[in-house]
Amino acid sequence: MKKRNAVLTLLIVIALTVAFAFMVVYGVGRDKVGAASEIKLGLDLAGGVSITYQAVGEEKPSSADMSDTIYKLQKRVEGYSTEAQVYKEGDDRINIEIPGVEDANAVLEELGKPGALYFIAQYDADGNANYDSTTGTLNKTIDELKADGSIVLEGTDVSAAAARAYQDELKGVQNIVELTLTSEGTKKFADATTKAVTNHDSIMIYYDGAAVSIPTVQSAITNGQAQITGMEDAERAENLASTIRIGGLKLELEELRSNVVGAQLGSEAIATSIKAGIIGFAIVVVFMIVVFLIPGLCASLALALYIVIVMVLLNLFSDAFGLTLTLPGIAGIILSIGMAVDANVITFARIREEIAAGKTVNTAIKLGYEKAFSAILDGNLTTLIAAVVLGILGTGSIKGFAITLGIGIVVSMFTALVVTRRLLVAFFDLGVKDEKFYGKAKQTKNIDFLGKKNIFIGISVAAIVAGFIAMGVFASQGKHALNLSLEFLGGTSTNVAFNEDMSVADIDAKVVPVIEGITGDGNVQVQKVTGSNEVIFKTRTLSAEERTEFTDKMVENFGVEAEKITAETISSTISSEMSRSAVIAVIVATICMLLYIWIRFSDVKFGFGSVTALVHDVLVVLAFYAFSRVSVGNTFIACMLTIVGYSINATIVIYDRIREVMREAQYNTMTLEEKVNLCVNQTLTRSIFTSLTTFIMVAVLYVLGVTSIKEFALPLMVGIVCGTYSSICLASALWYIFKTKLAKAK
Repeated sequence: MKKRNAVLTLLIVIALTVAFAFMVVYGVGRDKVGAASEIKLGLDLAGGVSITYQAVGEEKPSSADMSDTIYKLQKRVEGYSTEAQVYKEGDDRINIEIPGVEDANAVLEELGKPGALYFIAQYDADGNANYDSTTGTLNKTIDELKADGSIVLEGTDVSAAAARAYQDELKGVQNIVELTLTSEGTKKFADATTKAVTNHDSIMIYYDGAAVSIPTVQSAITNGQAQITGMEDAERAENLASTIRIGGLKLELEELRSNVVGAQLGSEAIATSIKAGIIGFAIVVVFMIVVFLIPGLCASLALALYIVIVMVLLNLFSDAFGLTLTLPGIAGIILSIGMAVDANVITFARIREEIAAGKTVNTAIKLGYEKAFSAILDGNLTTLIAAVVLGILGTGSIKGFAITLGIGIVVSMFTALVVTRRLLVAFFDLGVKDEKFYGKAKQTKNIDFLGKKNIFIGISVAAIVAGFIAMGVFASQGKHALNLSLEFLGGTSTNVAFNEDMSVADIDAKVVPVIEGITGDGNVQVQKVTGSNEVIFKTRTLSAEERTEFTDKMVENFGVEAEKITAETISSTISSEMSRSAVIAVIVATICMLLYIWIRFSDVKFGFGSVTALVHDVLVVLAFYAFSRVSVGNTFIACMLTIVGYSINATIVIYDRIREVMREAQYNTMTLEEKVNLCVNQTLTRSIFTSLTTFIMVAVLYVLGVTSIKEFALPLMVGIVCGTYSSICLASALWYIFKTKLAKAK
């Protein structure tokens, strides 16, 4: 019976892996549900639609009006994708880039023309009709309506508009549009609706030269919350809400141009990332089997199942929640793969310890999972809490990172705790019972980590201080403390019309190195305009001399006509609002992790120790960015978030062992320092092996990747090494210091 169940378990795991792999490649049904090719990719990986608007009017718009318009447009286009970007081009232009779409005309039609929006009273002060309520035709000009006070509200008086649906007992499902007004708009609308409700007059919503809705006033609206009822269907309600939202812009815009553009990171980014992932996975599989034998084989089979499940779920989330996969999203996947391996390594180390203690293999497997469960649960839940907070409070790439990380954590816990365990039991039941196939923990030299704590702390402080000094030196030289990229600072967008339709591969290989030679910066974004010979190059801000050199190089090396090269200054794509939300999200996530650790470990000192180690890792990597002058852009955010998740997980494992040892009576004869040293040494192999497997994945990405991928992978490798160092050398020492010093003070 056991052998039959074991064979059945193996067949089920293999069948599920093959089935999900089939879905990843081909999908299911006409819509290819589950297929990796259907996952929405961001502008950095796949490109999308680029639309440029220009402000209408003779006078140059103010920077405040431009900022307000950009912010509102950003909120509007996030309905297409969480990774959509809106930024300033020149003095009076706004560029919108939406990933994952290929029909610019369809986007323009749905987005609507950003123009003036007015709420117009049916009658003026003298009782004259302002419009025909049947046809929506105005009887006066807009200027005349403004002059006689018939304009009830303008678009800027509406702070939010959203389509809603509710169930009416008599009429069934009713679609409505809910409006939220500004404080000034609330007062104006209260006065207007109080007058209009007497005779149930209407108030026409007039946008872009036409009436879009003429609702009748049913009651006075004094609280700033209004509803427009009578929508024919959900689509009509959503279109009206969308029109009102975009009509609330301070500037009237007209379309200047629209293009379908290629990936910002170049065509090689995805190909090399996939190749690196396959090679990295293969190396990890070989490593796991060589080091852990049968358990390593089981973990590798479970890891293969984990990867295909994650890919299927990414497709489902892409459809259901508009998830767009970008480079930060890939970082989340890499981190979750590392954590999936981590859970297995923790368990296998426990199994080996039990075998070394004289337990049978079957008993060791059972006890190994029981004793490893708390460390796996706490480590994964701590990181999951951070992912949830980042997903709720973050925007753009941060939200994408959080979603992919969250999916990965949940799936990795399932595969590590359920699938790998079932496979281990299956192999045992099939007759693989000799302990030599599972390994036995060896007696290792007990290293006095706490005895060297002052040296470790001194090294860390020196590295962090050196980083701040480097930033100060660069700032004093008129440079930025960090090498901020165009995502933070803005830059120059140069449009080049080549004489031939160059392939993206040729552009990456021939043109980009020339531009990097001019800028001295590897952060060059390339967007090929589909269906033309035009290519858009985005770089840091170029001086007049550099722009001239850029033109000369294009003419000299590629025969481009000088008049076919145009350049515009563009603003940052990471707005101050996005930066602020990112900082707030990380702070809140850190506080939530601290509270969770405090509650789970019943000791706030564990929380302080883990958070201090986490801050240390971030500051050391920041110092690396300062010294190396690696470009700080979207990949910087992804790197820092990855380090936060990775570092806290590694520290939790050591703290879990300390918690266990502190509870067991057999260690009562040991001093606190001896207990802490014992715990660090007992988890040392696990810390090194887990870091090594994750490091391998990122290192292969660095070796094979293009320049932009390398600028992401290199700091991430530094972060992995730093996270391992802090978990082993600092986290336990910090807890010991807090424990002893605070106890003495008390």
